[in-house]
Amino acid sequence: MARLQKLLLLLGLVLNAQAMGNAAQDNQQIIANTLITTEAHDRPNVVFILTDDQDLHLDSLSYMPYLKQHLLDQGTFFRRHYCTIALCCPSRVSLWTGKAAHNTNVTDVNPPYGGYPKFVSQGLNEAWLPVWLQEAGYNTYYTGKLFNAHTVENYDAPFPKGFTRSSFLLDPFTYQYLNSTFQTDKDAPVSYEGNYSTDVLASKAYDFLEDAVSEKKPFFLTIASNAPHSNVAFKQDWFGGNASGDTIITSPPIPAERHKDLFKDEIVPRTPNFNPDKASGVSWIAGLPKQSQNNVDFNDHFYRNRLRALQAVDEIIDGVIKRLDEYGILDNTYIFYSSDNGYHIGQHRLQPGKECGFEEDINIPLIVRGPGVPKGKVSDIVTTHTDLAPTFLSLVHGKLRADFDGAVIPLDAPGLDEAQVTRHEHVNVEYWGFALSEGDYGQRWFDNNTYKALRVIGRGYSLYYSVWCSGEHQLYDLINDPYEINNLYPTNHSAIFTFEQVNSGKSASAKLGTLISRLDSLLLVLKTCKARECTHPWEVLHPSGNVQNLYDALDSRFDDFYELQQERVSFSKCEKGYILESEGPIGAKAYSIEEIGVRGGHLWHELV
Repeated sequence: MARLQKLLLLLGLVLNAQAMGNAAQDNQQIIANTLITTEAHDRPNVVFILTDDQDLHLDSLSYMPYLKQHLLDQGTFFRRHYCTIALCCPSRVSLWTGKAAHNTNVTDVNPPYGGYPKFVSQGLNEAWLPVWLQEAGYNTYYTGKLFNAHTVENYDAPFPKGFTRSSFLLDPFTYQYLNSTFQTDKDAPVSYEGNYSTDVLASKAYDFLEDAVSEKKPFFLTIASNAPHSNVAFKQDWFGGNASGDTIITSPPIPAERHKDLFKDEIVPRTPNFNPDKASGVSWIAGLPKQSQNNVDFNDHFYRNRLRALQAVDEIIDGVIKRLDEYGILDNTYIFYSSDNGYHIGQHRLQPGKECGFEEDINIPLIVRGPGVPKGKVSDIVTTHTDLAPTFLSLVHGKLRADFDGAVIPLDAPGLDEAQVTRHEHVNVEYWGFALSEGDYGQRWFDNNTYKALRVIGRGYSLYYSVWCSGEHQLYDLINDPYEINNLYPTNHSAIFTFEQVNSGKSASAKLGTLISRLDSLLLVLKTCKARECTHPWEVLHPSGNVQNLYDALDSRFDDFYELQQERVSFSKCEKGYILESEGPIGAKAYSIEEIGVRGGHLWHELV
């Protein structure tokens, strides 16, 4: 009623103005501005804090007190959130476009298969979130790292589209904590040598936030820190299509001076997969030597500096929250916190780095607080980076695109409860090309780190399955083997695999080969999926709709279809990028025999 009265009052002003000659135009402009301000106040703002290479499984969140105070305690933690490719640039492109890497065709950090030039050449500079946000009526602000190979040479070729204001970290200085270069709006790049890069980032973020509030228009602000990424010095050939271990020098991240003495006794968590006595994994990982004590000591130092580097990010969280509160808009602002990919240090004998499909690399932080978001909640629904662009657009009442490969993440209590039952249970994971060992020890560069993989998390099962370009396979049961040590694929496929608590406290079982055939067919769909195929892959395999998840697919009626009729995921060649003709069978067959009867039947062998 109050709003209606206000609108009627404004309408009266318009009518009076029409009778007052030349004064009419001024009054009409006042009315228009008032209406815009009212609408802006009703639409939420969004702040997205994005870190670089931040782990979830090495417990980094526990060392960020402001994150706990302002985000974990006041919002929802999505602990089954995943990146779909564990590498900076392609992961970020998937995040901002809502598309899997095999659909963006940005699969590396540098040309010819990745980096900012590849992003532009694929036409994505005209079709990504900031452009869509502006179309939805939002002002857009961005400061920090955007993409790899976004450099002091190509920053204006062209400028990234879709930003009201921007200030980007540029290569080759992106990862130099004490020698950063930022490029603001359409200005030339400016060096901040000697200044701590995260503090420079904070200053720019606060300035943009002040600008955004003064515009009296809803806004989307991204703050993208380079922490806790390793400190990196590049040789010029790194950006010339000749990247190798000889063209990059990595060292532990550098903390701010005020944080350099923190956490003196902290060490990498000594989980069962940390520097194990027996090698694990496949391909080049299976040949890694056990790390020496000197190696482990150095990696503990590397870990401590990651925690220290995150303290300046934690301070940004506090600074942003306090300013939003002072501006009176905290209650109408969503704050998202995530990272582009995860990180490993010592697990499976790996030197510091990412690029693998292990849980440390792909399962990453996602925390959200804002209007209607449950406080202090931990959600187990499966989400991925391809879900973020649709989620952001839904929050701002923008138009969702039919070609999104992700699905909107529910953020209120009823939606989260419903998603526990209805949301998909899978994550599509993919990778092409190199793996890099960071730090002082071990071989620095590994080729043929190309694989297709998936995570499936449902009632009674939590599985990781991958197929490598070398022909090797991995299958881990993360309920009984959460650290992914025991690869089940090479074992007897006639052995019985048991699912726990799938039906009213009962267990169920199936032959390992039966399980693998279903996982492989699901991966066959996902590795080239588009749009709805990516969120509803079982519809491709079972168009009649009577299979909704892995549990349904294990029905014995489908054994012949999966084990004999369906092609298997494979590669004909190890490539450095997405070369479709080298990736084996394309597209899965659909189950075409008339599917009659109740869902289930059931199945395999149930045990009380």
